Amino acid sequence: MQGFGQLAKAAMSSGSISEKHKELMALAIGITQHCSSCIGFHVKALQRLNCSREEFEEMLAVCVYMGGGPALMYASEAESAWDSFQKTSPQ
Repeated sequence: MQGFGQLAKAAMSSGSISEKHKELMALAIGITQHCSSCIGFHVKALQRLNCSREEFEEMLAVCVYMGGGPALMYASEAESAWDSFQKTSPQ
């Protein structure tokens, strides 16, 4: 797990692609691979990185386009997580 954590840190740090855009990609992969735990983790990260609701929703549309009905169900889960974390985060 420690090695995976180091890999994640290196892969997600800003470089030519911003950390926010990497998190959008990670969430898209989590949705299309049907990983509920990934969804919560990456939605929280996106909110920390000030991702807009519009950016988030556009990414969800691509997920549904590429992943069909199953991705739609996980996109719905991601929207629920987004809304839930918005309510609990300090303003």
